[in-house]
Amino acid sequence: MARGMKRRADAVDGLLLLNKPPGMSSNRALQMVRRLLNARKAGHTGSLDPAATGMLPLCFGEATKVCAYLLDADKSYRVSATLGIATDTGDADGNEIGTADVPELSAEQWNEVLQGFVGESEQIPPMYSALKKDGKRLYELARKGEVVEREPRAIRIDQIELLEAAGKRLVFRVACSKGTYIRVLVEDIARSVGTIAHTATLHRESVGDFQSDKMLDMGALEALADEDREILRSKLLPADVALARMPGISVSLEDAERFCGGQAVEVSAGLDAGLARVYGADERFLGVGELAEDGQLAPRRVFLTQEKTP
Repeated sequence: MARGMKRRADAVDGLLLLNKPPGMSSNRALQMVRRLLNARKAGHTGSLDPAATGMLPLCFGEATKVCAYLLDADKSYRVSATLGIATDTGDADGNEIGTADVPELSAEQWNEVLQGFVGESEQIPPMYSALKKDGKRLYELARKGEVVEREPRAIRIDQIELLEAAGKRLVFRVACSKGTYIRVLVEDIARSVGTIAHTATLHRESVGDFQSDKMLDMGALEALADEDREILRSKLLPADVALARMPGISVSLEDAERFCGGQAVEVSAGLDAGLARVYGADERFLGVGELAEDGQLAPRRVFLTQEKTP
């Protein structure tokens, strides 16, 4: 390749579950993997703070169309909190802004405190977040020392498991709904027992149905790319695995053409109305459709993936 010429990116389709390393923004991680794959189009779902580690689903090519569905997925984290010290960001990257005594509680008492947070509640987002106020990111305002009013948001905690409680160290695993700020949860837990805290480490273990055993480290990806880029690409997951909770519907070859052309098709009665994965007669994934009660299946997201090979 001549000097100064850009490498032409390829049409690469699929999902990759990155175990994001600490100290790296989600976008930087995405761009690094994108270059390793030499992929033309890429996106990620559910940003992680730079200090956080763990599962970051990366979507390439046609698979970027499932990003919106993954954003709505439930998530789980392993959390380590430092009690008695508060920071301006709520995590270990921030500046210390206060100290307080930590009550001496047994593991049983801590477990009782944690279980009190299970269920639906409202949470006020932190100032150090990517949410916008009048067109400005909240973290941009926070860095200027500004504090603005934030509307509480509905969240849901499905499960909290105490893993360790020793002195100023509190470790737990939490399964929660989208939009839950773990940094705020840690601060709220500390406040409920009369102290303060910040999140020392945060590791995301799952997103939706994706579990940690499917994650790949950045070092492993770089090694695979050095060996053979096609080997790395073979690790990509098909887009429809992100939609496993949706029912699957197969349509005829003729209806597949109509569906991919943006037209609604009629399917057999007896299926529940709602979103569904749609497949052609050759088992090729066509996209996401919305089934009405009258049996009309309308396309919502059409995927222009390669033909299924025998």
